Amino acid sequence: MKNQLRTNCTQVTEFSLRGFTEDPLAQVTLFLLFLLTYLVTILGNLGMVVLIRASPQLHSPMYYFLGNLAFVDLCSSTVIAPKMLVDFLSEKKAISYAGCVAQVFVFDIFGMTECFLLATMAYDRYVAICHPLLYPLVMSPKSCFQLVTGSYLVGLTNGVGQTISMASLSFCGSSIIDLFFCDISPLISLSTSDATLSHLILTTSASLFGVSSSLVVLVSYVAIISTILRITSSEGKRKAFSTCTSHLTTVSIFYGTSIFMYLKPSSDSSGEDKWAAVLYTVVTPMLNPLIYSLRNKGVKEALKRLIKGK
Repeated sequence: MKNQLRTNCTQVTEFSLRGFTEDPLAQVTLFLLFLLTYLVTILGNLGMVVLIRASPQLHSPMYYFLGNLAFVDLCSSTVIAPKMLVDFLSEKKAISYAGCVAQVFVFDIFGMTECFLLATMAYDRYVAICHPLLYPLVMSPKSCFQLVTGSYLVGLTNGVGQTISMASLSFCGSSIIDLFFCDISPLISLSTSDATLSHLILTTSASLFGVSSSLVVLVSYVAIISTILRITSSEGKRKAFSTCTSHLTTVSIFYGTSIFMYLKPSSDSSGEDKWAAVLYTVVTPMLNPLIYSLRNKGVKEALKRLIKGK
């Protein structure tokens, strides 16, 4: 039946994004809220990239990873937020088929890259805390470059895979996406063709890449906490646990919402999806500079030096 529809139907040339609400007042309120969030995201992440590059004292593996995380957050947020903000003020919330493909491709690149950067950062902290004598050898400049490059390559592989997945789908019925951006999971639900390949690519990507990177984070922090518990100084324990809690909060939000979105059945769409998507597309990129960097003593000192120097 789906193959017959695919043969006889007219392919959709644009999609309608349902967004959050049709209430004009609520849309203006959400526009202002998300505009503020996006501006904070831009300033926080761009400022972090500039600060790390301009401060020699921050030229270490940990800040090298932080700088790349800030760049990825800046890019992934920019793929989603500007279109979302325009739609809040538009009657017709439409996106072309080509624009939808581009959004899926770029967002999935940076989304998966962030997964592996977070895993890399957790591994970096594991080596620093659990094996400090080996740290200069394990986290050499060459190793850091390879880890970051590998993260981007995995992200690119994911983006290509999801784009191929979308290209294999036909859309001949409803063109309304019950979300505020183009994402592969709701697109599979809209498809009028056989979505077996798309389901396979989505599940394999989420399971192989997402779950494996989250396991690296989990195992790393279990080892870190085990090491911290053996610290005799109560003040040292408090500071270390405080840092781990901050990191794990952001990691939990990102991984938790991502796994919720991509490993559940695509037909189980609900309003919860939108707010889960908001957490990992809008909130997390804003919080990362604050949690990972602005609470960091080294970053604060580098910022003070940069301001005084100028």
